[in-house]
Amino acid sequence: MTLYSESITMEKPMIEIEYCTKCRWLARACWMVQELLSTFPNEIGGITIIPSNIAGIFEIRCDQEIIWERGKKKGMPEIKALKQKVRDLIAPDKDLGHIDI
Repeated sequence: MTLYSESITMEKPMIEIEYCTKCRWLARACWMVQELLSTFPNEIGGITIIPSNIAGIFEIRCDQEIIWERGKKKGMPEIKALKQKVRDLIAPDKDLGHIDI
């Protein structure tokens, strides 16, 4: 007799970082990708970097919900604040260690 177990797999959230190519923010976007994937290796399904011709854009979305946009005097996110926002959305019980201090 063969037993089959049915497992339910939830899709992991996807993150997008859209950046202005004219402002040359590719390096910053890549650094944020590295930081997020290092902190959330098992919680994130993937990160897409999107080059944009929209002047001055730097927008971070999680499953198409905006979690950070550079405009309106917000500026660029500090990595600590970004990790906390992502954690609060995708893994609220995750301990971020020294970042939470």
